[in-house]
Amino acid sequence: MNIVWALILFSLIILFHEFGHFLLAKKNGVTVVEFSLGMGPRLLSKEWHGTRYSLKILPFGGSCMMLGEDEEESGEGSFGSKSVWARISVIAAGPIFNFILAFLLSLIIVGLYGFDPAVIRSVEDGSPAQEAGLHEGDVVTKMNGKHIYLAREVSNYISLHQGEAVTLTYERDGEKNTVHIVPEEDEDGYYRMGVGISGVYVKGNVLQVIKYSACEVRYWIDLSIESVRMLVTGKAGIKDLSGPVGVVSMIGETYTESAKVSMMAVVVNMLNMAIFLSATLGVMNLLPLPALDGGRLVFLILEAIRGRRINPDKEAMVHFVGLMALMVLMVVVMYNDVTRLL
Repeated sequence: MNIVWALILFSLIILFHEFGHFLLAKKNGVTVVEFSLGMGPRLLSKEWHGTRYSLKILPFGGSCMMLGEDEEESGEGSFGSKSVWARISVIAAGPIFNFILAFLLSLIIVGLYGFDPAVIRSVEDGSPAQEAGLHEGDVVTKMNGKHIYLAREVSNYISLHQGEAVTLTYERDGEKNTVHIVPEEDEDGYYRMGVGISGVYVKGNVLQVIKYSACEVRYWIDLSIESVRMLVTGKAGIKDLSGPVGVVSMIGETYTESAKVSMMAVVVNMLNMAIFLSATLGVMNLLPLPALDGGRLVFLILEAIRGRRINPDKEAMVHFVGLMALMVLMVVVMYNDVTRLL
């Protein structure tokens, strides 16, 4: 059952991503040769209105193959025959649709169960927070200039910025105040401000549901970007990455624990997992790396600046080398996933 849930989530997220490319390609008159879910040999296939729709044997990945996407082709309906801005919209649509999917799923969760505002639940005696004058019931709105909307954002900020002083803005009785807090190190080496942030979910009106659904997506996007930053700066390594095997394991553990509570808990946690995966996939695909959507956007933006297209063969070679590097990275990450499970 764990694998089934993993396949459902992966299929939903990837299908929506590729549907973004597909929809904008069709809108801009680009011929879509094949729209597929999965990789490898075809299990099922049907051609309709000039596009072959396929279900392939390996349930990971998917594609929206467009005419002339990876080679110099300027014929009618080819990717290269369209304006640079049309091509940018087609490539950017995949990650953007991942963010849209995350938002739509967040609407369900926030609409049904509410949101967790950043309300201070408790202040420890003698803590830096108490010395700064924070009280129970204060609502945190900013930390070092970063807008805060959810309780999780406060604890995450502290965890990811250990030892850093915090200029914190909070709201009390409709008035905003700003204080400067220097977290103190506890016996475990963890820097703390000394506040307990409310994890209580509250329901809101329609406008609040829309607002906090967007905040939910923003939270996962920020977390994904922060993870990339930690990789680049060396605060995290390849061993900390998880690939499909690790994700399936995580989904399986979530399902097992949720099933002990109720079927509704399973559905809610799977939706939360889908929000996280979809937002993360959107961020990762926008990284300016060859073979990813972000890498393709770099070439298109350069074309828009230069006023002429970069040699398609050279671009294709760069993407091929990038794809090979990503495949090697995937193998390494998968090895790490497997060794962690053993």
